[in-house]
Amino acid sequence: MAFDIKNPGLATTVQDQGRVGYYNVGIPQGGSMDQYSAELGNALVGNQPGDAVLECTYLGPVLVTDSDTSIAITGAPVEVKVNGEAKPQWTRLDLSAGDELSFGVIQGGTRFYIAVRGGIDVPVVLGSRSTYTLGGIGGLNGRKLETGDVVPVGSPQGDVPTARVMPETFRPSFAKEQSVRIVMGLYDHRLTETGKDNLLNGEWKVTPVADRMGLRYSGPGVEWKEREQPFGAGSDPSNIVDAGYAVGSIQIPGGTQPIILHRDAVSGGGYAMVATVISADMDLVARAAPGTVTRFVAVSQDEAIVARKERAELTSKAWEALA
Repeated sequence: MAFDIKNPGLATTVQDQGRVGYYNVGIPQGGSMDQYSAELGNALVGNQPGDAVLECTYLGPVLVTDSDTSIAITGAPVEVKVNGEAKPQWTRLDLSAGDELSFGVIQGGTRFYIAVRGGIDVPVVLGSRSTYTLGGIGGLNGRKLETGDVVPVGSPQGDVPTARVMPETFRPSFAKEQSVRIVMGLYDHRLTETGKDNLLNGEWKVTPVADRMGLRYSGPGVEWKEREQPFGAGSDPSNIVDAGYAVGSIQIPGGTQPIILHRDAVSGGGYAMVATVISADMDLVARAAPGTVTRFVAVSQDEAIVARKERAELTSKAWEALA
């Protein structure tokens, strides 16, 4: 079966759990920005956790199915319509051949997901079906969807779950304020005490400059310790000669606007990383729309590991709730 794309929306791409193992050669992990929401969509339609879905940014697509199938819409709150009739999110919906799926205006967050029974069946590139548009690989011809595209869907491999609706307990929130946990370093020693205080106790807002590569924030700014820049580094106080970037790294070019590097970010460069968002909160960052008030909370590496375990346990319980 396949989806016929009548309108692609603003930026609709094929994504899965990501392209792991190539970061050292400059190819980012990629994958769904909000991994949790994407995976629970797969859970609702009886897919495997890593099956590919459609990630829709702000404005969703209009598509028509050529066969009977089941879908689930998860992630950011948005009006869902089948043949013009409103349908619920976080619920398995049955479509008949010829049905048209469309969407209204997003009501919070930035991205929602279309999971279809059988998964989106584009070619696997370097271990993943995820679209990396900057590199032109993965997904459907390495790009976002366009009008007239035909998106293939795979054959179902497992049974659909007993429950059709994801319990409210397991649905993420898309609040206008959030606390994001970070581990300080590797270059936090370059900040003054005032700089650290501003980062951890200041109020930051997501700017419209936010995409799959990273999110830029505005706020009180920070202070850098004065020093003579080493040979090979730029003149910006946050410049370093060069280093690899951890996924979730926080940079503060010029000491003003922090940038959180996200799924499609470059793997290295010449800006100091003063902190890193813990893996358990990367989905939370992905849900932040422009204007979202954010506070950064420093935690230890041990606390980050516990948070990762708790996040995995929550996901497991969500799957069990549907069985």
